[in-house]
Amino acid sequence: QVQLVESGGGLVQAGGSLRLSCAASGTIFSIGAMGWYRQAPGKQREFVAAITSGGRTNYADSVKGRFSISRDNAKNTVYLQMNSLVLEDTAVYYCNVQTTRVYWGQGTQVTVSS
Repeated sequence: QVQLVESGGGLVQAGGSLRLSCAASGTIFSIGAMGWYRQAPGKQREFVAAITSGGRTNYADSVKGRFSISRDNAKNTVYLQMNSLVLEDTAVYYCNVQTTRVYWGQGTQVTVSS
């Protein structure tokens, strides 16, 4: 089993920044892709960003140029640096990690205020 613990969410004013972290622990043989999704109230969960084990990244168009995903393989941790936040970024953010299957974090709330 793999456990994911997310941190770094909170309340921020528009234009501000937050950094999310997601640490994986448990029985881990190897980690493949790691990523972030988000779900706003009344909306479906949507892709935000992902990073492969080799460091290749992919972003949703809505966050390109503002968000940056990175990972520390020694710590089994994935990060999401979020800059220039806008009201539409308000959502619960979930990390996911691919090992022998895909695991999801419990979610962390990000609220952007005007």
